[in-house]
This record gives sequence, structure tokens and C-alpha cells, in this order.
Amino acid sequence: MIRVLLALALVGGPVAGAAVAHARSPLVGQLNVVATRYHEDPARLDTLREGLEQAVRDDPDAANFTALSRVSFIWGDVRARSDEEKLAAYERGRASGQRAIELEPKNFLGHLWYAINTARWGQTKGVVRSLFLLPTVREEIRVLLELAPNVAAVHALAGNVDYEVPGPLGGDVDRAEATFRKGLQLDPSFTGIRVGLAKVLIKKSQPAEARRELQAVLDEKDPSNLADWTVKDVPDARRLLESIRDR
Repeated sequence: MIRVLLALALVGGPVAGAAVAHARSPLVGQLNVVATRYHEDPARLDTLREGLEQAVRDDPDAANFTALSRVSFIWGDVRARSDEEKLAAYERGRASGQRAIELEPKNFLGHLWYAINTARWGQTKGVVRSLFLLPTVREEIRVLLELAPNVAAVHALAGNVDYEVPGPLGGDVDRAEATFRKGLQLDPSFTGIRVGLAKVLIKKSQPAEARRELQAVLDEKDPSNLADWTVKDVPDARRLLESIRDR
């Protein structure tokens, strides 16, 4: 249901910092650093994931659950070796995000990572087999847009949902394009959004415009999330450019 980004570009800057103020575990602060540099030592994600599992047992604090939700998503994307491992990681991320929201209903990051993990679980499981989750994702997007309408990560999530979900089931490529463009206005260096926009343009039979967006990803000198740019966005951009080479 979603190819994100985030994500983790997903919460650079002030969004990432929002979790630190209430953190009970120092691992929350460590994750804020590793989330944008995990490409340097991916095994750090294993250590942080294990540590945050212990942290929520020792101190079931909203910030700890939020961080566990976040690292579960990244681990599922980067470290999981099978769909089964991915699904288990995203499910753990869903549960942790939901618990964070229960503890702090206005916890923006709790809502964000709950929604992202839910959407990624659905994408991994398959859109048709996970349609029952779509109302939850839509509702979380509505809440996120109320809580933080000017955070690019929210528009990345919403755009990807509209791109991935078939039109008869509520998806809309025109709305996805507009949403991605809004996200890029908020954060032009969010390369995951630019990849999403390129996918929309390819689907709309606009290969020249898609090439420009994909080349911009490859040429980006200061991506919002260096790790995501390195591990996800550059390979995706190159693959997509190759797929439209003769168009």
C-alpha cells in the first residue's frame, strides 16, 4: 500500500526532535542519529531494536514506544531477509505506534509511525489482501494533516497511498501528484517524495518529466535523509530511469 520513505527521510529536522523532549531512554536520541546514517553500519539497527524492546518493558513510556515503532519500520525495510520477517517487524511497529497513541493521543510521531507501519504491512501483504487496513490509514492521514499539515512526511505518506491503491478502491494518481508536489514544496531535498512523484508521472505517461525528477534524485547533494537516499532512493531512481530509457 505504500513505498515510503519514509521514511526515514521521513522525520528529519524538527519532527525527529519532537520525540527527544519526552524520551526516557537514551536510545531514542541515538535512533534519531542512526535513522539518517544507518547505511554506515546497518547492524546498529539490530542493537537499537533490541534495546528499545527492553526499554518499553522497563519504562512503557510513549516516547520509547514511538522510537520502537520507528526502528521497527526501518529494520523491516533494511534488515529483514524475508517477507515474513518484514511483516513481523511492521506489525511490531504498528502495535508500538498504537500504544504510543494510547498513552499520548496527540503524539504526532506515534500517529506517523503507526500509519507508516500499517501501510507498509499492507503493501508487503498485498493491496487486495489488506484492504481492511485502508480506512485506518486514511483516518491516520486525516489526523496527521490536522496535527502537522506542513510536515513533508505526511504528504509522502498520503501521496504513496493514493498512488498504490487502485482507482476503483479510492486511489487517485492526480491527487497523488498534487500531494507529492506539496511535500516537495515543504522539503525539496526529500528524495523519497521525488521518487514517488516520478512513479506517478510514469503512470501518467509523462516520461520526460519523470526523468527530470529521477535525475534530480541522483544529483541531490544534501538529501534530507542520507541513509534513505543511499540505500533506497538512488537505486530506485536508477531502476526507474532504466525502465523508461526508450520512452
